This record gives sequence, C-alpha cells and structure tokens, in this order.
Amino acid sequence: MVETIEIPADLLWQKLPDSLHARLHHLLDKQDIGDGLTLDEQREAEALVELSEFISLLNLRAKRVARQP
Repeated sequence: MVETIEIPADLLWQKLPDSLHARLHHLLDKQDIGDGLTLDEQREAEALVELSEFISLLNLRAKRVARQP
C-alpha cells in the first residue's frame, strides 16, 4: 500500500540549520585528516547526512508541488 503525504506548496526547506551543518563538516573534516571517528560520531555523521538528504528531497518535492496548477 502506498500512502500519499501532503506537503504544503509554501513549505520550502533550504538546508540543515547552520549549527548542524557545521557539526557535520567538523566530523567529516576530522575523518578526512585521519583522526578517525568514534562509533557515536560515525552514527551522528550518518544521521546528519540522512537528514540533509531528506531535507533536499522535501525541498525538491515542495518546489515541484508549487509549480503545479
């Protein structure tokens, strides 16, 4: 069974809040320089990436709904 979720046309998500965006980049930078992440930090980074992707999908969907007559 597929359910339809109504998304108001005026609901336009832009991005992660600045504090979460900064935290995600801190974690990714820490990983990139080779410090490694703890298991909790890995989970946090994965959750923030998933949240960011979800917001992007909501934003795209809201824009598409806004263009419909």
